[in-house]
Amino acid sequence: MEDKSQYLALMSEIIGKQSVILGPDIALLKARNVQGLTIDATGVPTDLQGDPGSVLKALVDEYVDLSGQIVKVALGSVFQKYPSIKHDI
Repeated sequence: MEDKSQYLALMSEIIGKQSVILGPDIALLKARNVQGLTIDATGVPTDLQGDPGSVLKALVDEYVDLSGQIVKVALGSVFQKYPSIKHDI
């Protein structure tokens, strides 16, 4: 399993990028919908429970459901920074 801290860092970047696109209120609301992901009051992911890959996919799916394919394109550069994390996005 990849390092949990790397998953949390990646998810933090995803939430940050979506905050710019969607606004912080909507971005955090969607992130807080993800089962297994704990977000602090400032919007930073602090913990995840369960399979990190599944939690990551659920987070991305929350944004994709809202914004469609544009999210996948926008997040491509973020995922390139974490080559050791496998993703199906």
